[in-house]
Amino acid sequence: MFEKILIANRGEIALRVIRACREMGIKSVAVHSTADADAMHVRMADESVCIGPAPSSDSYLNKAAIISACEITGAQAVHPGYGFLSENAAFAQALEDHGITFIGPKAEHIRIMGDKITAKETAKDLGIPVVPGSDGGVPDFETAKRVAEDMGFPVIIKATAGGGGRGMKVARNAEELEIAFRTARSEAKAAFGNDEVYIEKYLQKPRHIEIQVFGDGKGKGVHLGERDCSLQRRHQKVFEEAPGPAITQKMRDEIGMVCANAIAKLGYIGAGTIEFLYEDGKFYFIEMNTRLQVEHPVTEFIFGVDLVREQIRVAAGLPMSFGQGDLEINGHAIEVRINAERLPNFAPCPGKVRTFHAPGGLGVRMDSAIYGGYSIPPYYDSLIGKLIVHGRDRPEALARLKRALSELIIDGIDTSVPLFHMLLAEPDIQNGDYNIHWLEKWLAEQLG
Repeated sequence: MFEKILIANRGEIALRVIRACREMGIKSVAVHSTADADAMHVRMADESVCIGPAPSSDSYLNKAAIISACEITGAQAVHPGYGFLSENAAFAQALEDHGITFIGPKAEHIRIMGDKITAKETAKDLGIPVVPGSDGGVPDFETAKRVAEDMGFPVIIKATAGGGGRGMKVARNAEELEIAFRTARSEAKAAFGNDEVYIEKYLQKPRHIEIQVFGDGKGKGVHLGERDCSLQRRHQKVFEEAPGPAITQKMRDEIGMVCANAIAKLGYIGAGTIEFLYEDGKFYFIEMNTRLQVEHPVTEFIFGVDLVREQIRVAAGLPMSFGQGDLEINGHAIEVRINAERLPNFAPCPGKVRTFHAPGGLGVRMDSAIYGGYSIPPYYDSLIGKLIVHGRDRPEALARLKRALSELIIDGIDTSVPLFHMLLAEPDIQNGDYNIHWLEKWLAEQLG
């Protein structure tokens, strides 16, 4: 087992990893920018190293500085959390070249799944159902027009190197196709330095379902059910729950084993998430995230496992501590993402937190790195916390979430908490009757 692990991240996910390390008797090293000198993850780690100025490009994305921090502190492994360098194949390879363990999958698997076209082709080869679409990238508009007409409208154009909703445009008819194609390429070039795009059939009212998988890198793989992440704004998730309200046990077992067998065949190591659009009883692969997800706590709640601990164990060469037969769903869990944002336009709202009080009680977990007196810097993502609840069933989880939200106090800044008070009053949310378009349509009606 490792004696010391460096966490190449910040905020609540850095704290999450530090806590797992502490329980396992492993020393932790925090890295931080100058803007995060007073951050909670820096205070809680056993050691800390400043790796650069505030901009993430000069600090949390600075591969050389992080590797140097490992060498200075003697850290034997790096946990990347999510975001930043967590899905950067070059970083994983650089660590390996320096004799440092990357707590995550092999660089080749990150590379395969990081390219949307290669990922889709790999998924098909592994027996995972995929959305009908173009065979590879679409080089020009004439090709795009031919593919779209053969497939039938509506279609969606996506950047092959995309993420976070950038480089994605919908065309509902031939008239919309040209501007959607050119806009998607332009956005992709600006965001990712790569203007290659591909085309898929656009599903009308799908849900976003993701399957949590875990592999030992030696041919063994399991699935830990699904999470429904359909409530999204601008392709960013805001509310996640498990198990999915629309998924039956039969569906779960079938698609879960398809995914577990696929990652076993791939020789995948660690945590990953295979994401699908789900409509009319069918699953369609959209991408695989080769890292821990923001919403991993809902899975931990219903299965009673520590995914970060398990990541560390298999990275150290130990066998997985559970098999498929050991995994049984217990109850229902929901997570809401608390952002430092001002409604109704969701503008980032950095600033000083005067008071912070986390909710508690049975089945309540608050993952956050803020504290009273902490100044939220303006340089990073607006996520400041995740409120996760667990109940014996979905109605109890919803009631517990409502109660926990009423206890949460964050003074001094605006947050997205009022959004969730409003959502919980909606019959569609209470009934679990929503899809990936529901939230944006509702926001347009409610907030203008």
